[in-house]
Amino acid sequence: MQVQSSNQTNVTPLNELFTVVIITHNRSAFLRRTLHYYSSYPAKVLVLDSSTQRDEGIEEDFPYADYRHLPQYSYKGLQDKLTWGVAQVTTPFMVFAADDDFLLHDALTESVRFLHANPDYGLCHGYGIMYLTRDTEVSYFRRERKVHEDYNSESAEDRVLQFMDNFLPPFYAVTRTDLLQKWYSLLPPGTGFEWQEIGHTFYLLSCAKARILPIPFAVRELNYAASEHNTNVLTVLTFTDAKTVADREQFAEFLASIPTPLSDKPVAEIKQIALNSFATVAECLLAGRTLKGTLIIRSFWREAAEPPVRMFGPEQFVEMPFYNKPVFDLLTEFEFLLHAMPAGKLQLQLLEGILLKQHELLRVHPNDNERTVRARLWEALSLNVFNRTVVKRLVESLKNADEPEELAKLQGWVQRLDSVPGQDNRQLFENMPSGQLLQWLDARDPQPAQLTAIAQHLGQHGGGPRFGILLLDLDADMVKLQSTFDSLVGGYCKAFNLVVFTTGDLPATTTVRDTVHFVKVSSSNYVAQINQLIEQSSADWMLLAEAGDQFTASGLLRASLELQGVDGVRAVAMDELQRKANGALVDVFRPGVNLDLLQSVPSLMARHWLINRQALVQARGFTADYPQALELDLLLRLIEDGGLGGLAHLAEPLLICNAAAEEENVQERQVLTRHLAARGYRAQVSSSLPQTWQIDYQHPSRPLVSIVLRSEDNLEQLQQVLVSVLQRTRYQQHEIIIADNHSQSTELAAWLASLDGKGKRIRVLRSDVRLSASALTNFASAQANGEYLVLLAADAEVVNANWLEALVNQAQRPEVGFVGAKFMDNRGVTTQAGLVLGLNDHLGSVFVGERKDAKGYLFGHQVEQNYSALSGACLMIRKALFDAVGGLDEEHFADAFADVDLCLKITDAGYLGVWTPQAQLLHSGLLPQATQVRAALRDKWQTRFAQDATYNQNLSLTGKGFTLGQASGIDWAQLLA
Repeated sequence: MQVQSSNQTNVTPLNELFTVVIITHNRSAFLRRTLHYYSSYPAKVLVLDSSTQRDEGIEEDFPYADYRHLPQYSYKGLQDKLTWGVAQVTTPFMVFAADDDFLLHDALTESVRFLHANPDYGLCHGYGIMYLTRDTEVSYFRRERKVHEDYNSESAEDRVLQFMDNFLPPFYAVTRTDLLQKWYSLLPPGTGFEWQEIGHTFYLLSCAKARILPIPFAVRELNYAASEHNTNVLTVLTFTDAKTVADREQFAEFLASIPTPLSDKPVAEIKQIALNSFATVAECLLAGRTLKGTLIIRSFWREAAEPPVRMFGPEQFVEMPFYNKPVFDLLTEFEFLLHAMPAGKLQLQLLEGILLKQHELLRVHPNDNERTVRARLWEALSLNVFNRTVVKRLVESLKNADEPEELAKLQGWVQRLDSVPGQDNRQLFENMPSGQLLQWLDARDPQPAQLTAIAQHLGQHGGGPRFGILLLDLDADMVKLQSTFDSLVGGYCKAFNLVVFTTGDLPATTTVRDTVHFVKVSSSNYVAQINQLIEQSSADWMLLAEAGDQFTASGLLRASLELQGVDGVRAVAMDELQRKANGALVDVFRPGVNLDLLQSVPSLMARHWLINRQALVQARGFTADYPQALELDLLLRLIEDGGLGGLAHLAEPLLICNAAAEEENVQERQVLTRHLAARGYRAQVSSSLPQTWQIDYQHPSRPLVSIVLRSEDNLEQLQQVLVSVLQRTRYQQHEIIIADNHSQSTELAAWLASLDGKGKRIRVLRSDVRLSASALTNFASAQANGEYLVLLAADAEVVNANWLEALVNQAQRPEVGFVGAKFMDNRGVTTQAGLVLGLNDHLGSVFVGERKDAKGYLFGHQVEQNYSALSGACLMIRKALFDAVGGLDEEHFADAFADVDLCLKITDAGYLGVWTPQAQLLHSGLLPQATQVRAALRDKWQTRFAQDATYNQNLSLTGKGFTLGQASGIDWAQLLA
């Protein structure tokens, strides 16, 4: 058939011909933006929304759309959602539209007209480019190369192979509705996403001709993150393992079985055509013949009421239909929507720091005037011209200024911003992590009546302790200094003296008795000057900070109440909020005193401690040899002198400060090496991840370790764990004890018998009666020859060869009582790490579900740290200590939670529990469900469960752990009691 002109006048209204089907799932911001975009397009719009929660305002805000809330179809239920959705379409033509893409209105209409004029064509579309939105920038990428554009062969086989050889995925093409309805009615339930895409193409080209119009058709978001579908078309097309090959064969057989114009051929021949088409599209994708992303334009929108500024990349592709003014004008419209209605994950992450800075610039300070307020508003506008709150406040400010041109320009900009239904910027910010943290922090401020009671209480106690703040201003930055000053002035505690050590000119002549004292220093003598000031100070507690650090309103006030009259406390760690490199805030809610985390991540754990001035004087102040690790060195010297006694933690944020640079701090390594030498170790300190340290203590002895396995009619598990231990254990000073619990399996008995007499490395112990799990472990441990025990679950499997060395490395430290390992599944996903008392109403593991290489909260997924309890599925304990605390409790915890009880007995005796990610095992990590035993454990250790010292009380005790807890006020009345 001869192709008819696509310019033929179409007398049928578009909404009777064409439906745009929008696909969305849990992305309300994207959906609202795309609905606003299509609101001016006269086609029907059907929304298939499988979000968990219905967006109640959608139908009111966008009444033109046919909104269907379909929560029964999950994200992975896309096939069922589409099958249901296409059945609802009543127009002869339709198109699928993703909620993050812009399908060009004119291109859609042109494609509909073409199909309407050419009934033997089944699908039609043009070319697309990709976009990636950042904070104030949008980058555009060429997505598609020029291809053959008319697939008009009368042979279905030729059409399929030719299209696959020039593969542009047709999923988002304008398509005849009946074709899609037939296809989805034929598609087998549960078809993988990759095969859905391949089969979609095969079926449409088998049934009808296809046209690629030489016009711009789509501006699609770049897929910059891994898909939740976890799909890869090339995987199913090219892998040669038996399962993948069988899947290809099976899907080809399905395609050969359904009715198409190919059906007059033998089934085997159709199947081969399908297999040939698979190979063709794979070769096309591998060669990058049709799909290849290349940056072509970077577009920056930094001035209100002005167009964006564009920078073109080194490669341009003028053969593509995008290089003309109408297209650039369209891109400007899209960019305006992208910035005015932000939605993308990357975009919001990058905007967070900007919105936080704007939030801070909008604050009015006591010493402000109209000029200073307006100056900050201009600064805020320069960061992001799409913040409506900033623009509107600046407009109000300019009404009192003699700047009519600027006022008129911004008033016009406000009107343009208000023309789109963008989210209020304040609400947007408050829903971000930084905004949630600030709201959480604000909730902790005392009320006026509480402030009065606190003032009276402190007045009755000599005003409470006094704080000496040692503020480093080595860059002579007055702006940063003012930020710190403003925070102190706005805080509730006034019992402080501030000493500024500056390399700049002194603004005033002051003395150590003044509330603010300036000391002139250089980069080489400031540590000596600090130490001299410490000797002269009358403060009770000293704190080292930097210009730009902001004190929280309530942090010092709470510290003054908590530290009132305390004895024996030498240093106190408090919590803080830190600014990341992008300006966003992250909480650093530290655990209680945690020696191993302090050594592993000093950049997060050693900063901004309150140091008792007398203890600081006795320690002779800070050491000038380590200017980049002053506080770490001081804390480790305090530990050398007095152990962990007198060190405390107060779970209250004290500062908002900059995060440490994500780079290796050589002086931290030097300080750790010095400290470990002082404790008698010739240790090696290394780093595989910036900001973290790993310590090999280089113990001189290599003690014998007894690995205890329980045999309870579990032959297959025992064989697997034993093989893994024998094959993957580099540390050879060990024996394996298999304690058989009167098993009845003849096969197991024969296997155990075969192990007898094979040397001292494997010993089989047999119980004549059935024992509880705890009793069996105690029975085996009593006969162990090793200096150390490893309780190892039979359903575990060793992963890394140095697992036992990693456990021994920690267990030989005299202060350590037990050591545990990281558990994961065979995908490398963590199933259990440290245990937290009280998590999810009883006991829970942290980092469950995290990838093996995920950093975790405070880098805790990758470094050694202390926990109150660890799992007995792999637990190393010094045998003498095991015996000293009575081993496992056979009476109360016969078959569940004896391991947790054992850990708590050991920590109660003053020892540390160390979790090391260097020992890794495959294990389910599941905890027992024994309800009564759980209750007994909690009853026995009520105080420990009330607050686990290794977990911050400001963090949530529900969910996966290490997330921000609910905003709540401080119980100031209790602090005054």
